[in-house]
Amino acid sequence: MNRLSAWCVLAVSGLMTGCSPGSSDTPAPMAADRSSMSTGARLYYDNCRACHLEDARGVPAVYPSLVNSPVILGDPTELTLWVIKGQRPASMPAGRYPTVMNQFGWMKPAEAAALFTYLRSSFGNSAPAVDASTVSRALNP
Repeated sequence: MNRLSAWCVLAVSGLMTGCSPGSSDTPAPMAADRSSMSTGARLYYDNCRACHLEDARGVPAVYPSLVNSPVILGDPTELTLWVIKGQRPASMPAGRYPTVMNQFGWMKPAEAAALFTYLRSSFGNSAPAVDASTVSRALNP
């Protein structure tokens, strides 16, 4: 399947599910594979992959790439506020993407930290880990 076809399948799936957590319309990995994933990888696979794709490169002009992203690699406080509360970071220019980032306010600080650490150390990214206390401080200054 080429990249455009894969995007179409994921875009339709994302529209039908709203890219929401725990959606039953998103294909789940085999149980053995999923159980061996880290918490961060599982959270990405279940909640982010539908929009940002398997390789985290997103869809040009629709969903941003998470590879070498200044938001992912930058200030963990900005990343936390973007993902959990929907507060656009200064490092992401307004109007660049027509889509709206879902808010993941249901995530506990430890889950968000695991996801952020996974994103910051996967897909060719290299940035320090994020811990739950950093996420908590960002949410409750």
